[in-house]
Amino acid sequence: MTVYRSIRELAAAEPPGRAYCIEWRRGRTSLVVMAIHGGGIEPGTTEIAAAAAGRMHGFYSFTGIKPGGNHTLHLSSRLFDEPIGVRAAASAETVATVHGCRGQEAAVYLGGRDETLKKTVKAALQGAGFIVSECERFPGISVRNICNRGRSGRGIQLELSRGLRSSFFVDAAMHDRSRRRAPFYRFVDALKAAFASSVR
Repeated sequence: MTVYRSIRELAAAEPPGRAYCIEWRRGRTSLVVMAIHGGGIEPGTTEIAAAAAGRMHGFYSFTGIKPGGNHTLHLSSRLFDEPIGVRAAASAETVATVHGCRGQEAAVYLGGRDETLKKTVKAALQGAGFIVSECERFPGISVRNICNRGRSGRGIQLELSRGLRSSFFVDAAMHDRSRRRAPFYRFVDALKAAFASSVR
């Protein structure tokens, strides 16, 4: 999936402001929620991350805005070196990244090095009725993974299947992500509760 190996390569071929934009806002806690494959790259991840961050936590999105073919903007989590995003992660104690993966089963797969936060998030999401597991395809344990590049060196990675993300929006194809369905709010509320009990 990765076409480019660095933000320098990507920006040289895909002009900022026309192919992608960057959203970043600080929060009031030590957590930042990131969607490094946002917009049209992995549809729904920007909206989920922004809602989960709210005004309490930091929020960052690398947002694909091309009319089509946004998958070419995908920088892997271990190669992600966009400077604002790297600084956003480094400014936080803990990083939570929201990703999208294939699959029609409505499931979320947890990765990352923060085992305590993973347990808290898993319990909250399962309590809200979601299917949660870990998957060897998405371990998120590399120290180079952006989710583990906060000050603690431990973060959490959430991989949401296509089936789950589609259930969040009135437009199941996710072209129009402005209208959300009840599962979106249930998912986000569970995440917020888990974050509130885990970070300062």
